[in-house]
Amino acid sequence: MADSVVLDPVDLLLLRLLQNDARTTYRDLAAQAGVAPSTCLDRVARLRRSGVILGHELRLDAAKLGRGLQALLSVQVRPHRRELVGPFVERVRALPESRTVFHLTGPDDYLVHVAVADMTDLQRLVLDEFTSQREVARVETRLIFQQWDCGPLLPPGTP
Repeated sequence: MADSVVLDPVDLLLLRLLQNDARTTYRDLAAQAGVAPSTCLDRVARLRRSGVILGHELRLDAAKLGRGLQALLSVQVRPHRRELVGPFVERVRALPESRTVFHLTGPDDYLVHVAVADMTDLQRLVLDEFTSQREVARVETRLIFQQWDCGPLLPPGTP
């Protein structure tokens, strides 16, 4: 597990501001944090270098792109050995339908969030891309009726 990074109140405030609107300018961030723009720029750069800020993300509406059906696939891999984990995960990540892949404890080894066009596309995905793989012992599919994003990682209040 990665080591945690020591963050002071200004770092925490900058992170809160950025996670609520990643497009905020450095000038506006600096003004809201009460620091000089150059200080703000240096702090954000340090947060990037240290791996606290992982990047910027563009979110797309899957339904508007023709992938209105989403599902969670619980996948059991047998044998569940290290030499199968990497190739399996990379194969699943390369699928355009895959949104997120989790490696789990418990009876299922992976949970894969997928977005597909319809039930026929979901069936094709499960049969052709998952159960056809020799190491996949079982796939259980759960349709997603609705999804809600949760709040930011850091609370929006002051440090």
